[in-house]
Amino acid sequence: MDSLIRVENLIQEFPVKQGILDSYKIKGNKLVREKKAVHAVNGVTFEVYPGEAFSLVGESGCGKSTTAKTIIRLLNPVSGHIYYRDQDISQLKAGQMLPYRKKMQMIFQDPYASLDPQKTIKNIIMEPMLFHKTAKTKEEAEEKCMELLQKVGLRPEQASRYPHQFSGGQRQRIGIARALAVEPEFIIADEPVSALDVSIQAQILNLMMDLKDEYGFSYLFIAHDLSVVRHISDRLGVMYLGCIVELGSKKDVFENVAHPYTKLLFSAVPTVGEEPIVPPVKLEGEIPNPINLPSGCVFHDRCPDCREICKTIRPQLKEIAPGHKVACHLFE
Repeated sequence: MDSLIRVENLIQEFPVKQGILDSYKIKGNKLVREKKAVHAVNGVTFEVYPGEAFSLVGESGCGKSTTAKTIIRLLNPVSGHIYYRDQDISQLKAGQMLPYRKKMQMIFQDPYASLDPQKTIKNIIMEPMLFHKTAKTKEEAEEKCMELLQKVGLRPEQASRYPHQFSGGQRQRIGIARALAVEPEFIIADEPVSALDVSIQAQILNLMMDLKDEYGFSYLFIAHDLSVVRHISDRLGVMYLGCIVELGSKKDVFENVAHPYTKLLFSAVPTVGEEPIVPPVKLEGEIPNPINLPSGCVFHDRCPDCREICKTIRPQLKEIAPGHKVACHLFE
């Protein structure tokens, strides 16, 4: 099957502002200016297929959200390639990106900050329809708006209200309706339930999956909650310090945990009355500074199975079973 989204060796960095004294170093009797950067995404490669729910999972700060924002071109990549149906969009200018904007939408983590507080819900949902011409007239846009509100579990008479008049769960439903307004093929959901009460999370997740089945679009789901990932994903990638260390189907990754970091991540999941996914893993050390990435494997400073080769050579994703890939020298 041809991929809908293909990401190849994606790199994203952010320059670090330095004082004059900090930016110059003496090297070989010469005064050299060193430019420092936060290495947020470091050579990420994966694919998302039509109708699929693909998740990126990892602890906070590992680069999941930055990867998502770069894919949708809210951030310009430093290097690497982003393909939408085999069309390279990684270096397109703002005007050239317009045809792809309505095909790719995003549901943000904070359902209040992502909604314009000065506009009614009706205007928030209708605006992208009229801009991208998925509705020809205001009357058609209003009719579609009312249908979408009902699809996401809100009443049409609530359309004239403002975002501050809704609860967090209702705001996220509005965000979902806005994303669906332009009939996208690909939706990035950036931790869409992490700011919601546990009782509301399941409702929103089930709604999102029902809408995926009805409309046939694909998800890139960003999360750090493994129970959420297990519920919603078809395939997933595990990220650590800007790198994907394990990639595979939900069944492969949860039932045949391979990478030492994935084992660590899964061992931290609390369980009540059931066996843990993996036995407890002893962890040492701290997460390295993303400004000065370690040589070799980015996890070698904390890995209980570290070898000499891990300290000098960075492992590449290699297939250990059909569709199941791991970046670890233990499997070479």
